[in-house]
Amino acid sequence: MDPIIVLFGFGIGLLVGMTGMGGGSLMTPLLILIFGVEPVTAVGTDIFYGAVTKTVGGWRHLKQHTVHRGIAFWLAVGSVPSAIAGVWVIEILQKTYGEDDVNQLVLGAIGAALLVVGIATLVRGTFLREMIPERYAMHLYRRHIIAAVVTGAITGFVIGLTSAGSGTVIAIVLIAVFRLTPQRVVGTDVFHAAVLLWAAGTAHWIGGNIDFGLAGNILVGSIPGVLIGAHIAVRAPQGLIRIALGMVMVAAAITLLTKYKPPTEILIPALMIAALSIAALLTFQVIASRGGLRDRTRAEPTGA
Repeated sequence: MDPIIVLFGFGIGLLVGMTGMGGGSLMTPLLILIFGVEPVTAVGTDIFYGAVTKTVGGWRHLKQHTVHRGIAFWLAVGSVPSAIAGVWVIEILQKTYGEDDVNQLVLGAIGAALLVVGIATLVRGTFLREMIPERYAMHLYRRHIIAAVVTGAITGFVIGLTSAGSGTVIAIVLIAVFRLTPQRVVGTDVFHAAVLLWAAGTAHWIGGNIDFGLAGNILVGSIPGVLIGAHIAVRAPQGLIRIALGMVMVAAAITLLTKYKPPTEILIPALMIAALSIAALLTFQVIASRGGLRDRTRAEPTGA
């Protein structure tokens, strides 16, 4: 048992339980940068440990009634098949181009996802936190269901490739599109992530991309961490935690990209795709805040 890995697992489990974010976004680069794990193995191991950790956290949040089950279901409809597709793409790329080239691709995608999602988290936590009224319960109309399925499909594919950013992106959507309260954002995010990660984790297991010994070390710390984090989630200063998490993501992205220097032809398209996706979500949020979209919220939630 490696006490350093256990300690990292506890810290990230605590963040996941409190915010729904920070699992793949922080653990994957830590495994690569600090422990020297190969990128594809780091992704697979991270997804597997995250599946177990978020199952525990999701169960805790479900008991605390902080999960909007309807939104979580429709997110999973899009994310589960897309996550499996993302892992399938990695396997094809490894066979076609070789492991070294695929590692460079994964590193570029991870760095891009970290950087863009970290900046988006800082923008959301610093400038946009008061723009949209939040709600604990809501009725799901067709546009909400479509938004959930599309969002799930995009983030599912990203996590299948990189394991990074899914919790943060989903959290931004739950805030921007569905306007849920922080407690509901965290609970729904963690619960959905558990379903998504089991799908991607099973695919990585079949592909032989998981180091189970390493995952076990992480879980020793992350399981008690996520339980404690979920317990204090309703009392935590969510805005401050989001800002701190965004800063850590940006720092990890800069360190990763500086150390490994993925090719420009990989990094620039990855940054553009990530930036356009996040920019679209934040633009939607600004439009919604100005009254472009008004939801007819019912007193009793559907699928909550």
